[in-house]
Amino acid sequence: MYKILVVDDDEQMRMALCATLKHLNFKVNSAKNAQDALKLLEKESFDAIISDLKMPKIDGIEFLQKAKKITDAPIIMITAFGTIENAVEAMKLGAFDFILKPFSQDVLKKVVNLAISHNSASIGKTIPYGNDDFIVHSQTMKDILSLAEKVAKTDATVLLLGESGTGKEMLAKFIHLSSKRSRHKFLAINCAAIPSNLLESELFGYEKGAFSGATKSYQGKFEQANKGTLLLDEITEMPLELQAKILRVIQERKVDRLGSKESVDIDVRIICTTNKNIEETVKNGEFREDLYYRINVFPIRIPSLKERKDDIEPLAEFFLKKYSKSFGKNISSISKEALEILFKYHWPGNVRELENVIERAVILCEGDTITKDDIFLHNI
Repeated sequence: MYKILVVDDDEQMRMALCATLKHLNFKVNSAKNAQDALKLLEKESFDAIISDLKMPKIDGIEFLQKAKKITDAPIIMITAFGTIENAVEAMKLGAFDFILKPFSQDVLKKVVNLAISHNSASIGKTIPYGNDDFIVHSQTMKDILSLAEKVAKTDATVLLLGESGTGKEMLAKFIHLSSKRSRHKFLAINCAAIPSNLLESELFGYEKGAFSGATKSYQGKFEQANKGTLLLDEITEMPLELQAKILRVIQERKVDRLGSKESVDIDVRIICTTNKNIEETVKNGEFREDLYYRINVFPIRIPSLKERKDDIEPLAEFFLKKYSKSFGKNISSISKEALEILFKYHWPGNVRELENVIERAVILCEGDTITKDDIFLHNI
């Protein structure tokens, strides 16, 4: 559980912040002034700090400067509209971000999670985002997360490459939630899972009467994701004739509903994934070369689990805690022999397969430690 320090001289605001953060499943400590907060920082460590800018004796700016000498925890400043200039000054001095009063629970949750994510990426931890978690341990994954955070600040189209089960959709969600579009929708459509005759209407929508059964108008995924992010999962499975229409959407930022004579303007960030060698599909004529260059603006390749074995143990421990809690068990560890089996395996199903293996092991485990007898692997 992540630990947050709240610093505010306004008792009502301090209590409200603490209550909200506890509701969001954070462990919270508080201080009524900067002096008390600095004393706490000398004794305890925190994952993030939230501080008001306007406080007596030692204000938020001075507190920030002193706190940065004690802790590496990201510091979020709370400010009213009239003190935005001070907030900008605080950012220059090393504050992670500022929240403008009044703010919602969703805004608070987003900023705190991003602050923890930023801090965790440098030290190797579980990073919370949305309702999921991203495990960052190996240097390879830290570098990938750093790239994702950089591109998230832009609207560039991202192409995520990697085998099935490596976490491409999770990284796409992370990019969305780290971007300015995070308050809007993140939608995903699996181009391999929907029949080609239905995929077009799902993406672009249709007008009433456009075809038999179209009893009312329907907004496609591009329109539904307006202002947000649309993930085109396994885009290399998309039929060639539909690829031409996707190319037009990316170029012109307009969609045509089936049966409509008018185009609809859209503002959507597009992320694509594939588990294939996309250059090969282009050479084989299975994927349009012009579309490939349009979506390959910022490619990120996620390595397979066998290429980043440093992540196996922390991932296994994370899934152990997750399923131990889910199944009401008190399993605290994985034996050395069980870990050796996990390290030697080649993981064709990647992280998704590891999760399934640990879930099964938790079900089978009868003590407080997963043993080699609880581990069941295919093709070992």
